[in-house]
Amino acid sequence: MRVRTGNYPGVTVEKRVGRTQWSGRNIELIDLPGTYSLSPKSPDEMVAVQVLTGCCDEPKPDLIVCICNASALERNLYLASQVLEVDCPVILCLNMWDAAVHAGIQIDTESLSRELGVRVVATSATLRAGMSELKAAVVESLAASEAVAESTSLQTHPNPTRILSGPVSTEIDRLEELLSTLGIPAARRSPFLVTRSLLDPAGSVECLLTHEAGPAYREALEESRKLLAAGGDEIPGVEARQRYRYISHLLSRVQTRSRAPSASLTDRIDAVLTHRVFGSLICLAILMFVFSTIYWFSQPVSEGVEGILGWISSQITHSMAPGPLRSLLTEGIVAGVGSVLVFLPQICLLFLFIGLLEDCGYMARAAFMMDRLMGLLGLSGRSFLPLMSSFACAVPGVMATRVIDDRRDRFVTILIAPLMSCSARLPVYVLMIGAFIPDTHLLGGWLPLRAVVLFAMSTLGLFVAIPVALILRNTLLSGEASPFLLELPDYHLPSIRVVLLRVWESGMSFVVRAGTLIFATSVLVWAAGSFPGNHAQQYALTSQIETLQAKDEEINEAEMAALSAKLNLQNSQLLEQSLLGQTGVAIEPLVKPLGWDWRIGVGVIASFPAREVVIATMGTIYSLGGDVDAENNGLRDTLKDATWPDGTPVFSIPVAISIMVFFALCAQCVSTLMVIRRETNSWRWPVFSFVYMTVLAYIGAFLSYQIGMRL
Repeated sequence: MRVRTGNYPGVTVEKRVGRTQWSGRNIELIDLPGTYSLSPKSPDEMVAVQVLTGCCDEPKPDLIVCICNASALERNLYLASQVLEVDCPVILCLNMWDAAVHAGIQIDTESLSRELGVRVVATSATLRAGMSELKAAVVESLAASEAVAESTSLQTHPNPTRILSGPVSTEIDRLEELLSTLGIPAARRSPFLVTRSLLDPAGSVECLLTHEAGPAYREALEESRKLLAAGGDEIPGVEARQRYRYISHLLSRVQTRSRAPSASLTDRIDAVLTHRVFGSLICLAILMFVFSTIYWFSQPVSEGVEGILGWISSQITHSMAPGPLRSLLTEGIVAGVGSVLVFLPQICLLFLFIGLLEDCGYMARAAFMMDRLMGLLGLSGRSFLPLMSSFACAVPGVMATRVIDDRRDRFVTILIAPLMSCSARLPVYVLMIGAFIPDTHLLGGWLPLRAVVLFAMSTLGLFVAIPVALILRNTLLSGEASPFLLELPDYHLPSIRVVLLRVWESGMSFVVRAGTLIFATSVLVWAAGSFPGNHAQQYALTSQIETLQAKDEEINEAEMAALSAKLNLQNSQLLEQSLLGQTGVAIEPLVKPLGWDWRIGVGVIASFPAREVVIATMGTIYSLGGDVDAENNGLRDTLKDATWPDGTPVFSIPVAISIMVFFALCAQCVSTLMVIRRETNSWRWPVFSFVYMTVLAYIGAFLSYQIGMRL
């Protein structure tokens, strides 16, 4: 569906709304964040509770469609049993029905519907089966709810299901009566919210109600919990026992198996892919394949994009006289935005592989295997998924940490997520690798050395993040490790439609976000590199050269060489006199131990708003015009020819590695820092992130250069 995406009020949890029409009725579908239960601790889980109950700013829905995995109904009915306690009509959707049939599971949907008192619909979403039945059930349920509301003048579904019984139920009634006497509005003291405040100590709902009702309700909660514990109903274990007892009794009447469970194809595959030794090796091999493929197959497409951008730049050059406007268009706008578009094929391939790995079920296995390592650092496997997302872009990776309910785990993951080598670093890697890493092959010609270096730079941040997380977890963010819960889906063929749609949305989002930053930054870099300074002689020399080139008669090579030498000297002098050049010269003593000259320092400074800008910045610094990108031979040759005042080359393999290591570890992304500020609600953490990553990057670049020169 075409959906509208935004954020819920007051939080950064994503809100996706789709509008459609079924049987002549306008339907608005709201996709809530995925969750295993309605025991809210993380922001995502609390948003689900707020929307379903209407206890905050969001309007209460007219109908809830609760989707369960039919092949794992016992586990999935836990969430459904909580949803049934919400004062709202419910449709239970048993998805993956084909997987249940294949496993020999028979479910009597009519009996299940009678037992639960709700509509039950079987679907197989990947096969598009059951969709019409589900739509019809939604329309019929909405019509029935409206009819009941009109006839009774009451809200529909006035008596929600109550699965919890005994002393727990008694305490819930007592607390609800207390809230009523305290004058709490009915929407804030529903049986569901009271239940969650009792059974989720220090949870989000308890904080909400105690803020409304004050110390009296907090004391009543503590008293209720002590009474339950004295009777053997300790919290929170009592809820799981009662719910699973109810679910087990229910399934014994509505579910049967035609054959005993046996090892499935997924189990047999997992025996290899999640093996303690072979699984890790296979995971590394898959990552190596991904990065090798990105390097090999994106090059022809990048060359095509480069040709288009070169044509646009040439058209501007031929249609305008030399001057500041032409310089801005070619060296600022086209060069800046074009530098990102050239690398869009690599970025889209990266999103494609991530989408395929997620959709086929392997990404969850990678998280499962990483949980063993994360546990040693005090983190859980939950942190692996945001970190993997950060390989595409740290912005969604940081936002994905909202599913981590433990505050310490969440903050540690936020602080190490920018260390993952996001797609914006690819231009730097490709430029340095293409220009300075020898085009040789290893393993008998099967493995390109350049692919190995790309893989090493792309995974460097991941390995550095391990000790960083360990240090943070034992110092600033120390505490007990949180438990880890993750569902491993069955392996299946990825949906090409879903994956390609994800690639399209992610690619376009990247272009729009990066393009805006790069446009503004390129203009600023161009201005800083052009002013102050008198460019009259520069434009006059450029005009003379273009006039000679445009003549039909044979060009005077000597005259052309003399004019080009004068222009190059003029460009160099103007750049060094500019604000950008003055800044670079000022910081040269600081970056010289890294093997850098002032021009490299300028490139690093100018690329702070977005790492993607560095290629356009280098093109502007070296006065190469708007047709410059990382694949451009002119830029590579210019970098190779760059020298120090004594004539020694500036760039070498150690210098190239130093630059790549710096960009792999530094915090050169304003967008990421702003998202960290939003997610942590404090300036302390983005400032800390910038400082520690910059120091880490400087040390890494220093060691890379100094060791490289000695080797």
